[in-house]
Amino acid sequence: MPGILVRENESFDEAYRRFKKQVDRNLIVTEARARRFYEPMTEKRKKQKIAARKKLLKRLFMLRRYESRL
Repeated sequence: MPGILVRENESFDEAYRRFKKQVDRNLIVTEARARRFYEPMTEKRKKQKIAARKKLLKRLFMLRRYESRL
Protein backbone atom coordinates (compact mmCIF):
# COMPACT_ATOMS: atom_id res chain seq x y z
CA MET A 1 0.00 0.00 0.00
CA PRO A 2 1.54 3.33 -1.00
CA GLY A 3 2.21 5.95 1.60
CA ILE A 4 4.50 8.93 1.96
CA LEU A 5 5.98 10.95 4.76
CA VAL A 6 5.62 14.68 4.27
CA ARG A 7 9.01 16.37 4.48
CA GLU A 8 9.71 19.60 6.26
CA ASN A 9 9.00 22.68 4.14
CA GLU A 10 7.19 20.54 1.55
CA SER A 11 3.93 21.90 0.19
CA PHE A 12 0.79 19.86 -0.04
CA ASP A 13 0.94 19.90 -3.84
CA GLU A 14 4.44 18.39 -3.90
CA ALA A 15 3.48 15.67 -1.41
CA TYR A 16 0.29 14.91 -3.33
CA ARG A 17 2.28 14.66 -6.57
CA ARG A 18 4.67 12.14 -4.97
CA PHE A 19 1.73 10.14 -3.64
CA LYS A 20 0.07 10.04 -7.07
CA LYS A 21 3.31 8.77 -8.64
CA GLN A 22 3.47 5.94 -6.11
CA VAL A 23 -0.14 5.00 -6.75
CA ASP A 24 0.50 4.94 -10.52
CA ARG A 25 3.61 2.79 -10.13
CA ASN A 26 1.74 0.24 -8.01
CA LEU A 27 -1.17 0.02 -10.52
CA ILE A 28 -3.74 0.48 -7.76
CA VAL A 29 -6.24 2.44 -9.85
CA THR A 30 -6.00 -0.02 -12.75
CA GLU A 31 -6.63 -2.98 -10.47
CA ALA A 32 -9.55 -1.24 -8.77
CA ARG A 33 -11.18 -0.57 -12.14
CA ALA A 34 -10.70 -4.19 -13.17
CA ARG A 35 -12.33 -5.43 -9.98
CA ARG A 36 -15.20 -2.94 -10.04
CA PHE A 37 -17.73 -5.24 -11.68
CA TYR A 38 -18.29 -8.89 -10.83
CA GLU A 39 -18.27 -11.18 -13.83
CA PRO A 40 -20.11 -14.48 -13.33
CA MET A 41 -18.46 -17.72 -14.37
CA THR A 42 -20.99 -18.20 -17.19
CA GLU A 43 -19.91 -14.91 -18.78
CA LYS A 44 -16.24 -15.84 -18.42
CA ARG A 45 -16.87 -19.19 -20.15
CA LYS A 46 -18.84 -17.47 -22.89
CA LYS A 47 -15.95 -15.07 -23.54
CA GLN A 48 -13.49 -17.98 -23.57
CA LYS A 49 -15.62 -19.84 -26.14
CA ILE A 50 -15.80 -16.76 -28.34
CA ALA A 51 -12.02 -16.26 -28.08
CA ALA A 52 -11.36 -19.93 -28.90
CA ARG A 53 -13.62 -19.78 -31.95
CA LYS A 54 -11.97 -16.57 -33.12
CA LYS A 55 -8.52 -18.14 -32.71
CA LEU A 56 -9.58 -21.25 -34.66
CA LEU A 57 -11.07 -19.20 -37.50
CA LYS A 58 -7.92 -17.11 -37.70
CA ARG A 59 -5.80 -20.27 -37.89
CA LEU A 60 -8.02 -21.72 -40.65
CA PHE A 61 -7.88 -18.47 -42.59
CA MET A 62 -4.08 -18.39 -42.41
CA LEU A 63 -3.84 -22.07 -43.40
CA ARG A 64 -6.11 -21.60 -46.43
CA ARG A 65 -4.18 -18.50 -47.41
CA TYR A 66 -0.93 -20.45 -47.20
CA GLU A 67 -2.32 -23.40 -49.20
CA SER A 68 -3.57 -21.14 -51.98
CA ARG A 69 -0.03 -19.88 -52.56
CA LEU A 70 1.31 -23.36 -53.21
